[in-house]
Amino acid sequence: MTAPLKYYLGILLLVCFMSSCGVYSFSGASIQGKTITIHVLDNKAPNVVPTLSASLTNKIRSRILSQTGLAPVNTENSDYDLKGQIVSYQVSISGVQQTQQVSQNRLTISVNATFTNRLNDKASFTQTFSRFADFPATQTVQAVEAALIEEIGTQIADDIFNKAFVNW
Repeated sequence: MTAPLKYYLGILLLVCFMSSCGVYSFSGASIQGKTITIHVLDNKAPNVVPTLSASLTNKIRSRILSQTGLAPVNTENSDYDLKGQIVSYQVSISGVQQTQQVSQNRLTISVNATFTNRLNDKASFTQTFSRFADFPATQTVQAVEAALIEEIGTQIADDIFNKAFVNW
C-alpha cells in the first residue's frame, strides 16, 4: 500500500469509528441531541443576592453551549432540559489562627440542578452542586463578592456540564 492510500484509509476508519459511537467534542462530551432548554435558576437561598441568579445561569449556559454545539431553545420538547434553584448562599468562618482570630471567611454557593435527557432517560439526574471560595477576614464579602461569584460560578458550571455530558 502506498503512503497516501494508508493515510486516506486511516482517516476513513477514524471517521467511521467516531460516527458509530455518537457525537463527541474535544471536551470529552458525548452529545446525541441538537437542542437544549436552559431555564433561569430560581434563587431560593435565604440570603438573596439580586444578580446571582442571572450570573450563575449565564455561566452554565455559556459553558454548555460553547462546549456542545447544542442550539438553545425555549420549548419543553428539546432534547435536553436543565432547570434548577440556588439553594444556598452562605458566608462562614473557614480559618482561625492560634490566637483565636478569624483569618479566613468562606463563601459557599449551592445549586440544585435537574437535568432531563429526553434521548436517554438513564442520563437524567437531580443533584445539588456546591462549591466555595475563601477570602481574607480583613475584607468584607461585598468587596470580593463579584470575583467570588465568578470563580464559584465557573466551578459549578463545570460540575453540571461534566455530570450532564461527560458523565463524571
